[in-house]
Amino acid sequence: MDTASAYRHCLARARSHYENFPVASWVLPAPLRAPVAVIYAFARTADDLADEGDLTPQQRLAALDDYGARLDAAARGRPDDDPVFIALADLLRRYRLPVHLFHDLLTAFRWDVTRHRYRDFPELLDYCRHSANPVGRLLLHLWGEADPLNLAQSDAICTALQLINFYQDLEQDYHELGRIYLPQADMARHGVTEAHLRDRICDDALRNLLREQRERARELLRQGAPLPRRLPGRLGLELAFIHAGGLRVLDRLDENEHDPFARPRLGPGDWLRISARTLLGRLPRP
Repeated sequence: MDTASAYRHCLARARSHYENFPVASWVLPAPLRAPVAVIYAFARTADDLADEGDLTPQQRLAALDDYGARLDAAARGRPDDDPVFIALADLLRRYRLPVHLFHDLLTAFRWDVTRHRYRDFPELLDYCRHSANPVGRLLLHLWGEADPLNLAQSDAICTALQLINFYQDLEQDYHELGRIYLPQADMARHGVTEAHLRDRICDDALRNLLREQRERARELLRQGAPLPRRLPGRLGLELAFIHAGGLRVLDRLDENEHDPFARPRLGPGDWLRISARTLLGRLPRP
C-alpha cells in the first residue's frame, strides 16, 4: 500500500467511531487532519488489543509487545504492510515526533490489562500521564508549539478529559471490563465500596465522591484554559472546542447526579452550548 492510501485508511478509521470529542474534525487545520487520524488509528488499534476479543491477559500483553516492536520498526523507516504503520513511519519522519510518546500510550494499554484498581489519585494521574497526555503533546509537536508552558497546560486538559471519560463510563468500566477508575483511598474516605458499582447504589456517599472527582477535573480544565487562546488559528479553535466539550460533559454529569451510571450523550442543544462557549472563549480579553 502506498503512503497516500495508508493515510486515507487512517482517516476513514478515525471518522468511523463516535466520540464525544471529535477526532480530526473540520475545525483542525487541514494539514493536521491526516496526521491526527494516524495517531488515533495507532492508539485505537492498540486499545483494541488490550480490550477486545477473547485473548488471555498474557496474549494481550504479548500482542502489545509486538505492537511496540512494530512501532520501533516504523520509527527506523521499515514499517510492515499494515497501513497504520506505513502512515506512521512517514509521520515520524516528516514531523520528528518523539517515539517515546507512542510507547507511553502502549504502557497505559498494558496497565489496562494488568491494573484494574488505582490506590490513590496520584496513581490515577500517572495512568493519565501515559494514556491521555501523549496525544496532546503529539498535537503540539505536529504544529511546532511544544514549549514547556504549552505542554503543561495541554497535560492538564488531556488529564481532565481522561478523568471525565472515567466518570461517564462507571458502569461500563466495572461490569464489562472489571475496572474501577476511582481512587481506592477516596472511595474508602467517602464510605463507597465496590457494591455501589456492582449493585448501582446511588446514595449520598457516591454522589459526594463523584462531586469531588468532577471538581478535580474542572480544576484541571481551569489550569489548561489559557492554552486554546494562546495557540494560533484553527488549532486553537479546535482545542477550545474540545475544552468546551469537556466542561459541557461535566455539566451534564452534574445535572444527572441522581443516576451516575447513565452515560450522557450530547445532543444538538449541547453542541450549540459548546460552540457558543468555544467562540466566547476565543474572543480577545478586554
